[in-house]
Amino acid sequence: MNPLESLLVQGAGPTGQAYNDLLQLPHVVGATSMSVLIPIVFIAFLLISGLRVLQQYQRGLVFRLGKYETTKGPGLTWIIPVIDRMLMIDMRVVTQDIEPQETMTNDNVPVKVRAVVWYKVINPERAIVEVANFEDAVRQTALTSLRSVMGQHSLDELLKEQEKLSSMLGDIIDKVTEPWGVMVDRVQIKDVEIPQSMQRAMAQEAEAHREKRARIIKAEAEHDAALKLTEAAAKMAHMPMAMELRRMQMLTEVGAEQNTMTIVMMPSEFVSAASALVRLADKASASSD
Repeated sequence: MNPLESLLVQGAGPTGQAYNDLLQLPHVVGATSMSVLIPIVFIAFLLISGLRVLQQYQRGLVFRLGKYETTKGPGLTWIIPVIDRMLMIDMRVVTQDIEPQETMTNDNVPVKVRAVVWYKVINPERAIVEVANFEDAVRQTALTSLRSVMGQHSLDELLKEQEKLSSMLGDIIDKVTEPWGVMVDRVQIKDVEIPQSMQRAMAQEAEAHREKRARIIKAEAEHDAALKLTEAAAKMAHMPMAMELRRMQMLTEVGAEQNTMTIVMMPSEFVSAASALVRLADKASASSD
């Protein structure tokens, strides 16, 4: 305070009192402004703290004082701070990899099976209210169902009908998770591991089947060839010239291979004479009887 202000403050009369009021005015205005500004800032803070932004694939469950109130959609929304609490749920399809499960088939073969489950939440309220942790619940349900289904089928069915077993497994899991607001979109058996000894036995069995099929095919081919040769021989028996043509064709084929084979040709008359002698011998033996 300067000397002039000291004199005016200490002086008597209306002039000194007015100046005192003038000096106290900024303090009064400041106190009034602070008393108004603090509530405004507090209210603005509450309004801003209650704002929430939900993505297109999210839903927000609002609990007011612990009780479920409503489900908020995507976009900007607002809840009552302190009183309301929001839980966000992802509505997209979730891929759950099921760890390998060791089980026994109904023909007593130990196998290790891997599977994948695709699921999504269709009812956010049930997914939060009806079950404590729906993700873990779906995983445990898939584990137990996988062991149960694999134990009801043989190894051949497990290897050959994986699509059918996957569909059956999906229906079983979906029936369990439906009350939780979770829909199983698809289940796929990813891998089936069997013991090394069983793999060797299956390989031997497959090789035996292939060998059996090859022998059957070869026997059928020889049977067909024998039938054709019989028909050809029957026709050549009535046509001597056909036999000569066949003999000449055989010589041509043998000569084209450049080998050292020696062929002794006999006239066909020798063959005819031998046949006649055989017939005469047969007649003589028949007449003697």
